[in-house]
Amino acid sequence: MQAKEKHYGLFTAISMIVGICVGSGIFFKADNILTLTNGNVALSILVFIIAALCVITGAMSISQLATRSNETGGVVAYFDEFISKDFGNGFGWFYLLIYYPTITAVVSWVAGIYTLQLFGFPANLAWEILIAVTYVVLLFAMNYLSLTMAGRFQNLTTIGKLIPLVGIGLVSFFLVSQVDQTPARGELMTTNSHPLSWLAALTPMVFSYEGWIVATGISNEIKDAKKNIPLALFFGPIIVLLIYLAYFIGLVRLAGVDAIVGLGDGVVSVVGQNLLGAWGDKILTFFILLAVVGVVNGMILGFIRLPQALALKEIIPYSQQIKEINFQRGLSLASTLVAFALTLVWLAIHYVVQRFALLGHSDVSEIAIIFNYIGYILLYAKVIQLCRQGEITNRFMGIVIPSLAILGSLVIIGGGYLASPQLLPIFILICLGICLLGYLYGKKARQQTAK
Repeated sequence: MQAKEKHYGLFTAISMIVGICVGSGIFFKADNILTLTNGNVALSILVFIIAALCVITGAMSISQLATRSNETGGVVAYFDEFISKDFGNGFGWFYLLIYYPTITAVVSWVAGIYTLQLFGFPANLAWEILIAVTYVVLLFAMNYLSLTMAGRFQNLTTIGKLIPLVGIGLVSFFLVSQVDQTPARGELMTTNSHPLSWLAALTPMVFSYEGWIVATGISNEIKDAKKNIPLALFFGPIIVLLIYLAYFIGLVRLAGVDAIVGLGDGVVSVVGQNLLGAWGDKILTFFILLAVVGVVNGMILGFIRLPQALALKEIIPYSQQIKEINFQRGLSLASTLVAFALTLVWLAIHYVVQRFALLGHSDVSEIAIIFNYIGYILLYAKVIQLCRQGEITNRFMGIVIPSLAILGSLVIIGGGYLASPQLLPIFILICLGICLLGYLYGKKARQQTAK
């Protein structure tokens, strides 16, 4: 098979991480975080930093594996190569059937929500899903037909979405006194007697950082990958942290804690109108929509390569057809169609879940996120093992960083349990079931190949 052409540089890799992480979540998670920390701004900032450290140490640990692998498939290939083929098969199915399509589907739906808001239409779940399907069709087509256009679009949306985030942070230092405040805290804050209850705030915060691992899916298409992948995985999350802190602190200065908690998601519209007049709400909504579409594009950019990578290992059905690459485009059409179909399936499931409130205030994407960090622990432990075997000579990168990453993952898992003690075990069982199917199919396929 021909070597893949190197399409992307360091900036695209960083913008992919920033572009996927910085989505709609940060715009509407501030009230959740402040509520879970009982309105404590300093503690909320600590939550931002803890979540960022979990991601940064995790990304730096994964970079040690990325620079030692030439396999396609990103994190799935790392399970296969560094843990075992059986684990690789299981987690490959998890990423294929749950992680990528659920997050892509949910964020596409969010894009549908903001599209209706932008044009002044009332919320309507059916229309939101139809608009989501439209975005999915257009972005899948663009990513298959033009790698260059997809990369440039990712860069454009990344730059565009930073305008309101950084802008609110900067404006707050100059115009804070000109923006209306909302007085009277009243009964807005709730108190939880558990001393670690604030760790539950890590769940909405981690969702705001989610997606950084997707950049590893194009690692073999990045120029000078051994140098640029570690740089992207290090600087990407740091940039995200700085952006989030600027926005959060700016929002607190402009609106105040009481307004953020009291108005909830509506505080962004109020701030937009106060800063930019009657059209402020529309302007901010446009940038939020741009941010969300950028996330969808980034997820698709990584997702369309995953079935192809798994098919090359022949651990999914119809591998022969899926692994056929159109060398003019550098992608498999069948792989793209599989990813597209799975996204549509999860959009349909998401519609049913939301229509009948089957998961309460949760959505289908939350099935994947916490389980993902359970899997990361195995990779972090492998980095420590490689260091002890002498393959990684830098003990700080090989022992200290992955140890902190393991601790961070455990904190995130604990926070997830505090946030959803009833649902978390169910989510984990679903993901384990999918992993088991992947394990059994891969084992059977390997036995048939041996014959």
